[in-house]
Amino acid sequence: MADDYEIKDIYQGGYDSLNPFPNLSPSNYPVQAGSLALTTLPTTANQVKEVSAKLSSGVKQIELALISPEIFDSIPQQHLKEINRVSKLTGAEISVHGPVMDSTGITQQGFSELNRKDAERRFTQTIERSHEIDPKGNILVNFHSAEGIPGTEYEVTPDGKKKMKKLIIVNRETGKIAPIEEEEKYDPRLEGLEKKRSFKQELKDLNATEWDNSLSAAIFNQENAEKILENIYPYVREIYPAIMKNPELVESLPQQSKDILARAQNAQEYINQAEITANSLFNRAYKYGTKEQQEKLKKLAKEYRKVSGIKKEGQEYSSEEIIKVHDPKNKSRTVNLLLGGLQNIVPDMYIPIEKFAVEQSAKTFGNTAFNSYKKFKDNAPIVTIENPPAGFAISTGEDLRNLIKESRKQFVESAIKPKNDGGLNLSEAAAKKQAEKLIGATWDVGHINMIRKQGLGEKEILEESKKIAPFVKHVHLSDNFGFEHTELPMGMGNVPTKEIMKRLGKKGFEAKKVIEAAQWWQHFSPQGQPQESPLNPTLAAFGTPMHSTGEGPYWNQAVGFQQDYLGGYGNINPGIHHQTFGAGFSQLPMELGGQMPGAQGSRVSGNPME
Repeated sequence: MADDYEIKDIYQGGYDSLNPFPNLSPSNYPVQAGSLALTTLPTTANQVKEVSAKLSSGVKQIELALISPEIFDSIPQQHLKEINRVSKLTGAEISVHGPVMDSTGITQQGFSELNRKDAERRFTQTIERSHEIDPKGNILVNFHSAEGIPGTEYEVTPDGKKKMKKLIIVNRETGKIAPIEEEEKYDPRLEGLEKKRSFKQELKDLNATEWDNSLSAAIFNQENAEKILENIYPYVREIYPAIMKNPELVESLPQQSKDILARAQNAQEYINQAEITANSLFNRAYKYGTKEQQEKLKKLAKEYRKVSGIKKEGQEYSSEEIIKVHDPKNKSRTVNLLLGGLQNIVPDMYIPIEKFAVEQSAKTFGNTAFNSYKKFKDNAPIVTIENPPAGFAISTGEDLRNLIKESRKQFVESAIKPKNDGGLNLSEAAAKKQAEKLIGATWDVGHINMIRKQGLGEKEILEESKKIAPFVKHVHLSDNFGFEHTELPMGMGNVPTKEIMKRLGKKGFEAKKVIEAAQWWQHFSPQGQPQESPLNPTLAAFGTPMHSTGEGPYWNQAVGFQQDYLGGYGNINPGIHHQTFGAGFSQLPMELGGQMPGAQGSRVSGNPME
């Protein structure tokens, strides 16, 4: 026998409350059984039956998985009231997972404000129906931040750093989505010719090109007008005032003069077209520009009105002022001033899709929460926004944090408006307090783990978890291996749950933790048999104490209570023993003088003999 040969323990022995086994719960924040919730099956509208089945497993917290809009609409209102009655009788706490649908208004055809408002109405209705389950409380209703929208892709460099691989951008005006990647440009000014351009530079150049192309048509028309007026304006300037006062004079002019006025009219048409385009571009620049750009545009507009001679609405013009406003040279000068100012301002028409999605989703969630508060006041449901599987837009902790901030801001802006303007006339401090209460985050640990398919790992998972921690009101628990959305019970994949919970801190452990693994067991349950609950393996994975006091034994030591033959007395006095020898001769086999047919195996053990 080799000197280094060693027989390891093949049996764990009994439990030891002083030495619990390693688990997924940090020791300073033990996960109590009472903080765990089970989901109902999302494939049925019979949620009353589902709630009863989950309550029978011993949990006191349940989340209705109403993720399908069609199934949600199949649930009668009376069923929601019945769930309210059952929850009161049992002391259970109910939350709702709302329909999984896009909140941004982005479709394959581009962005549509109509689609965004449709989502807002759907979410508002979900809130109102969920209120029936807990009319006197603040039921928590969860929605995905976005659905089906591709997000920016990342990769890991050879030195282990996170790097953007593909940036998904969107045109803010049309909503069209497009990817851009770092490209190698060949520059004759460089000795090696080749130069890599960053995503930031690519995006900047794309916006500049888009803006230059938009201005080119207006500049073309303006230049044509200038060329026409260059030779004829001295004559036009002399006769223009008289014609403005009396247009009938044109008929008495010689043909040469009429031809000159016709050319002036053509120049006027070019100027008008340039002005229309310039005004449209001004609107686009102001709408999508930064605050600094907006201030520059305000100054440009003031100078434009001054040079053109345009007065404030309602003010009357003198005959001289009318001539100045319509004078083709003066109009050309003012349009040229406007175009020159716009050339110096390049609005961000193309932006990363995460930024655009946050802008639009914030309207949806902010308005949904506001509508809820406006109708139900202190009993308004709480809106939590969940990160979708990694790879989609708004799936990182940073993006979700930005969305919650903007949604709360949208809520505040609506709440402080006067009542006759649709608001509630709240003070800003009161509005902020309600926004923080009613809008928060659901952090799905399985979803963020899926950034592994981009080559990222535990470091990035924990960084994103730390960013969202201050906003967490709800936690979804499921495990996977980082590639597929499998939703295993905790501890069966590679989700770094223990470290994530450390990053979420006290808020994460005080939040309801919903076990999303209801359908996994279908693969392992015998056909026709009820599915097993993921509660027990989750309790074991977290090392949850069996007693409410927080002391041992723990659920991950439960197997130590079921000793087998090699570890103790085993399962003594089996039922088959008493069935056979405790019923007289009737149950004995014929070979032993009884009445039962001959045995094919041991009747004591219940197992067939080899």
